[in-house]
Formats: sequence, C-alpha cells, structure tokens
Amino acid sequence: MNFFTRPHVRRLCTRSAVLCTDFCEYPVIKNVEKPLEQQTHVPCLLEINFQLKELAKSGRLQDARKLFDDMPQRDEVSWTNVISGYVNTSQYEEGLKLFSRMWVDPSLKMDPFVVSVALKACGLDYNVCLGQLLHGVSMKNGLVNSVFVGSALLDMYAKTGKVFESCRVFDEMPERNVVSWTAIITGLVKAGYCKEALVYFADMWHRRLPCDAYCFAIALKACSDLCDLERGREIHTQALKRGFDGTSHVVNTLATMYNKCGKLDYGMGLFGRMRIPDVVSWTSLITTYVQTGKDETAVQQFMRMRESEVEPNEFTFAAIISGCANLGKLLWGEQVHAYVIQIGFIGALSVANSVITMYSRCGQLKAASLVFNAMTTKDIVSWSTIITGYSQVGCARESFEYLSWMRREGPKPTEFALSSMLSVAGSMTMLQEGRVLHAYVMKVGLDCKSLVQSALITMYSKCGSIKGASEIYSNTGSDDVVSWTSMVNGYAEHGYSQEAIGLFEKMLQAGLRPDSVTFVGVLSACSHAGLVDLGYQYFSSMSRDFHITPSRQHYGCMIDLLCRAGRLAEAENMIDSMPCEQDDVVWSTLLRACRVHGDVERGRRAAERILQHNPNCGGTLTSLANLYSAKGKWREAAHIRKLMKSKGVLKEPGSSWIKVKDEVSSFVSGDKSHPDGDHIHNVLDLLTPGVDTSVQDSDTILYDNE
Repeated sequence: MNFFTRPHVRRLCTRSAVLCTDFCEYPVIKNVEKPLEQQTHVPCLLEINFQLKELAKSGRLQDARKLFDDMPQRDEVSWTNVISGYVNTSQYEEGLKLFSRMWVDPSLKMDPFVVSVALKACGLDYNVCLGQLLHGVSMKNGLVNSVFVGSALLDMYAKTGKVFESCRVFDEMPERNVVSWTAIITGLVKAGYCKEALVYFADMWHRRLPCDAYCFAIALKACSDLCDLERGREIHTQALKRGFDGTSHVVNTLATMYNKCGKLDYGMGLFGRMRIPDVVSWTSLITTYVQTGKDETAVQQFMRMRESEVEPNEFTFAAIISGCANLGKLLWGEQVHAYVIQIGFIGALSVANSVITMYSRCGQLKAASLVFNAMTTKDIVSWSTIITGYSQVGCARESFEYLSWMRREGPKPTEFALSSMLSVAGSMTMLQEGRVLHAYVMKVGLDCKSLVQSALITMYSKCGSIKGASEIYSNTGSDDVVSWTSMVNGYAEHGYSQEAIGLFEKMLQAGLRPDSVTFVGVLSACSHAGLVDLGYQYFSSMSRDFHITPSRQHYGCMIDLLCRAGRLAEAENMIDSMPCEQDDVVWSTLLRACRVHGDVERGRRAAERILQHNPNCGGTLTSLANLYSAKGKWREAAHIRKLMKSKGVLKEPGSSWIKVKDEVSSFVSGDKSHPDGDHIHNVLDLLTPGVDTSVQDSDTILYDNE
C-alpha cells in the first residue's frame, strides 16, 4: 500500500527510525503470535498514523484518541487524522478543541489539509468567529491560495449565512476545482439566492468544467425553488447526456422540480421508473404533494410507502404531519404523533415543529404548548410556530407572553414572528402594544424588512392611525409591492377612496405589478366612492393586463360596488355568472341592497339562495321580514316571523367591545350583565338628556333592527 500520497508525509519518512526507538510498546496494533525471539518489529510513525486513520474512519473514536494520547511524539498527520475523525462524526467542538491545541504547538506546522478540516468544523458548528480568525491566519501565511482552504472557506461562510463573503472568497481564489464551484452554488441555493446560483452554474458550464451528479442535483434544486421549468429541462437534458439520470439524488431532484413546476405527470413518471424508490424518493414525493396543496394525495402516498416497507425518516414525518395539519385531520395527526414518540423521532426539530403546527391549526393550543414546552432544543421555527399559532386565533395575551419568553431565553425573533405579532395587535386594535412592537423591531434592526413594514402599515391602519401607517409607508422602498398594497388597503378600509385609487395609479406608473390583494383594496375603494365604471375597468384589467384570475373576494367587491350604486340587476347577473362557488356573503350583500332599494322580488330570490345552504339563518329571515314590512306586505312578514318562532330561530345580537386601562369590556345588544352596567347607563343618560334611548326609528319600529 502506498502511504506517500501527501508531500509532508514523505518528509517525515526520514524521522521514522528515530521515533520507532521511542515507541517500544504499542497497545492497539497486534502482531501475529511468534516466538519471543522473533518479535523484533516495532511500528513506525507511518504505521501508527495509518492505524489512527482506520480507527477514525470506522468510528472508533475512543480507541483512536487513546492511541493518539499514548503516542510519545506526533506529527501533523496524527493530529489531522484525529481531528477529521471528530468532525466526520459531528463532534465539532471536540475537533476544534484539539485543533486549538495543535495550533499553539510551535513544533507543528499548519498545512492546507488540517486548516480545511477546521474550517469545515467551523461551518458545521456555526462558529463564524473562529472561522474568520482562521481566514486571517490563512491569508497571512499564504494558505488561502490553496484550493482546499479556499473551498473550505467559502463553504464555511455559506453555512454560517455570510453568502456575500463566500462569493468574495470564491471570486478571489487563484485556482478552483469542481468542489469549489459546487460549494458556492450549494451555498447560494441554500441561502435562497437561486438565480445567482444558476449564473455560477452557467459560468461553470461555459468553462467546460466537469459537473458531477451532485452539482447537477443542486442546480436542479435551484430551478425547482424558482419554478423555472425551461431552465430545469435544459439541465435535465445535459444530465441525460452524461448518464446522471439514473443517479438517485438527481432523479429525486428532477421529480421535485417537475412537480413544483406543475408537471406532476412528469414527476410521477420519474418516480415510477425508479426500480426501488428509497426514503429520499418517497419523502420528496410526499413533500411535493404537501407543498402543492394535494395533502390527501400525500397521505395516500405515505400509506403506499409504509406498504413498501421503506422506513420513513424525520423529514417524511415532518411532511406528513404538515399534510394532516393542512387537512385539519386531528385524529390522523395524533396517530402520527404517537408513532414518532414511540420510535424516538419526536426529538427531531422538524418533526416537533410540524406537530406544534398541526395542533395549532386544529385548535388544540394546549397540546401545542405541551409539545413546545417539552422540547429540549428550540429553534427560531419552534418559537415562530407557537407564537403564530396563538396569534392566528386571537389569543393576544399568550402570544405576547411567548414573545417575551423568546426575547429572554430564545433566539432573536425573525421578521415572520414579529409580523405575526403585529397582525395580532392590528386585528385586536391594540395600538399601544403595536407601538411597543414597532420600537422593538427598530431596536433589533428588522424595521427595514418588507414583511415587517407591510405588517406595521396594516397594524396602524387597523388601529385607526392612518397617519402612522402613511409615515411607515413613506419610508419603504419604491419597489416594495407588499407595502404599496398594504397602504392601498389601509386607505380603502378608512374610506379614503381617492387616496387609495391615486396610490394605485402611482404604483402602475412606477412599473410595479399589483397582485390579487392589491386589487381587493382598489376595488373596495371604488365601491366606497361609488365609482362603478372605474371599478369595472380595474376588474377587467386583472385578467387582461396582469393575468390574475378574479377570486371570490374580487367578485364580492364588484357586487358590493353594484349594490351600493343601485344596479341590482347587474349584481344578480354577476353572481349567477361567477366562475367560482357562490357563497352566502354575495347573496347577503344583494339582500341588504334589495332592502335599501325596496326590491322585494329580487330580495326574496336572494334570501331563498341563502336559505338553501342555511335554512335556519336568523339574519336572513329577519332581513326578509323587514323587507316585506318596509313595502307594507304585512302578511308575508308575519309568515316569516311565525316560521322563525316555530323553528326557534333567533337573530344573533350585535356586539362590540372596548379596551380601557388594559381591560377589555364586551357589550351585547340587550345585555345588562356588565358589572358597571348601572353606572354606564347613568352616564349615557347624562350624555343624552331628554332623549328616550329605547325608542327606535319610526321607519323601523314595526320590525327588528339588524
């Protein structure tokens, strides 16, 4: 066997004889039993280093460390073998401790191999400080010019989130190999810079450098994340030409790419042609179905996977639990949860986070909290998930408690967690808490994030501070569509129709493409302003100019616009011609308009359509009775009242709430249960002297108010 593969190993051969005389007893290497007089062989340093390497490769780190500690003298290869063993078995901290000891030993010389191993450990352990220190030392002693050190450096920076530093190191490398190119492309893809990664891949391709299977796979992943079908097909073609289409991870990435790009038949075809799909193939298929909203199909494929006797891994379970959460299938989710506890996967962060999401979406917040509190390790996703879970159901107090806990003991909150909290403050009109959050996001430097800025605009708008929302908007970037949309909706909700429409026009002039949410805001503004023709113009431009298919919300805005303008026949025709499923909201809008405009026959038809889906809808029956009464059709009104009484149908009473001194008080129509009810009514009498507040308007005294 040739041990002389590295230059500094050859230099050490001359020292072997001297070292062998000092190393008379060797506890690990066992010689064949011979008579005592024949046992004259003493292992040299090269043999010991080889033994160290074999022990480390086989995972016997304790034996390797004992052998290393018992060596009277060690060279650079000895240290490198043991450090590599620790790093390759994910014991990064121990490997870096040993490297630090080697570093301060003046008799040892750093070479590119041990430095690259240490940099790998820094990247995997997220120890960017030591990585930067090694970068400086490598520049000082010239090791940075080594392709091994350069590749390890850019990989370290990519893994620790410093993508631009990684690119700078790559661009300054005097020599690059396939590992270097693959490392920079992988780092960019994992950081979300998929377009930039494909630029590097194209550059690599034009230089006619050989691409391995992993390089093709990571480039296909970039196409998958971008949903770039055309580029993905081009790379697929080249992979076919070079015979990589049979490699499992290339096929898995190809299937995912086609599935994400909407070509599910292609993806399933690739999956079906696999001789024996492995766990990665099944997980990729299930994850794709979950991500594309086909959760029931994902569950079916998971059951097929179980029948094939392929054991799921933690990522498979995370995906299928997410599918159960999306379907709202609590029983299924509980079964999978019990199984992952049984087999020991509940300790995996991805699984535990999915379980928290599942319980939160199914309304089981107590169970979600129990899982969260039992986690020994929590990442930013864990904290964001539990905070979002409480915030989405309006549990503001619990959300803020978890946020405070996160600030004390957890990682720095992300823009996702903070935007969720701002949404809670907005939906609950908690302006003071919203301002506190605003101050905090400024403190941690997240106030420049698009997601946070749009959440701030929405929060201030919903809390009634349109001025505060406008101030936030004025400090956003001119190309931030989300913030423009939030401001358009804010103006529309507050009745500032002209401002909303003007901002929308400025948005178009700036060359920005509005999305479906933007059109909801501008159509609402047209509705409040009674601008029917302009509303029709915007509605038509959605599909004509921006290729946006109008949803139920957009049709609802247009129907409300027509109803407010008294064009009830057009509104009814639009409801009948809706391509999406008609719901009670649009018919209720038409019914209210029929009452305002006295259109009894059309109102009756609208009420009938609502009652087909909900025969005991008290609000609909009351509105129909009021419509009959307003037009003097007393017999019909009495019939509706009698029908409601026989069915025991009651209209849900109106309610409101107000927050005073951090205490929320709720009021329901006709309810006198508030502890300060008498005092409130006394103050009301003082504010309305001479007015009988129990008397209703003369137009509505004969029937119930809505």
